[in-house]
Amino acid sequence: MAFIITPGQFSRRAEFYHQLGQLTSAGLGVVRALEQLKRHPPAASDREPLGRLLEQLGRGGTLTESVRNLDGWLPAFDIALLQAGEQSGRLEAGFRVLARYYDERARLARQMMGDLAYPAFLLHFAVFIFPFSQLFLSGNWLAYFCQTFGVLLPIYGVVGVIIYACQGERGEAWRGAVENVLHHIPMLGTARRWLALSRLAGALEALISAGITIVEAWELAAAASGSPALRRAVAAWRPRVDAGKTPAEAVRDCSSFPELFASQYATGEVSGKLDETLRRLQAYYQEEGSRKLHAVAQWTPRAIYLCVALMIAYRVIQFWSGHFKAIQDAGGF
Repeated sequence: MAFIITPGQFSRRAEFYHQLGQLTSAGLGVVRALEQLKRHPPAASDREPLGRLLEQLGRGGTLTESVRNLDGWLPAFDIALLQAGEQSGRLEAGFRVLARYYDERARLARQMMGDLAYPAFLLHFAVFIFPFSQLFLSGNWLAYFCQTFGVLLPIYGVVGVIIYACQGERGEAWRGAVENVLHHIPMLGTARRWLALSRLAGALEALISAGITIVEAWELAAAASGSPALRRAVAAWRPRVDAGKTPAEAVRDCSSFPELFASQYATGEVSGKLDETLRRLQAYYQEEGSRKLHAVAQWTPRAIYLCVALMIAYRVIQFWSGHFKAIQDAGGF
């Protein structure tokens, strides 16, 4: 597993699932589709794990079991969605969801990186240019190094930790801790929560339509949502549901689900149109979550640009204030 997942890797994974979806929708079985991808993989690094995956399938394992045995080739989120698709008989739909998910992540990552390029240039320009006058007068390269890289290296470290922490390919404990932190960030926390609810609703609809029992479907759908908080919430209410409580009542009493979700789910359960309700919930939360996430991707670079511009303005004012003070002290005025 890579230390940092790049937009290019997101795109290659999206292409992997896109091709799997195309091949299976054309009537090829999963094994034949994987054999085709092994011959022409989206990334050369996928050829070896695909070979091991085919070996596992050849021994009679299911797709989910075989992927789990590959020691981290795919993240837990992917495996959960594949399991939901496999048990519901809608693997093709699961491949499409994963392809869209990684396409979106790649697009947002590229947008963020492109928008951050100019603020990053301004920051480096300011850090290197302001101490240059002192270097010119003193020739002290050690002091110049401390004044420049002494500022940049901690920034690089903080940015690296943030990027590493936000990768979705880590274990559940790590993802749960990150989710708790991001939950308190305006817009971003809500966007992630809405998208997780959309994935849960979509997986739940597929599982119920395939005849999976409602309790098992909820647990599988919660795992497929990619949210450790939702998975824990659903696991916690299992004893109450086994004791006779309906899922609608459990959802209503759970703070992890917004009132709109709980209300519409209860209506769908009572009316017997739960599949239709879940499809509507999936579309609503997908649209709202994507809209908020796009807003975050647009405004985060602008906020950073504003902070950099204010820092440069402060340094310019500080420089000229010191310059005029030196002239004044020297009796120039």
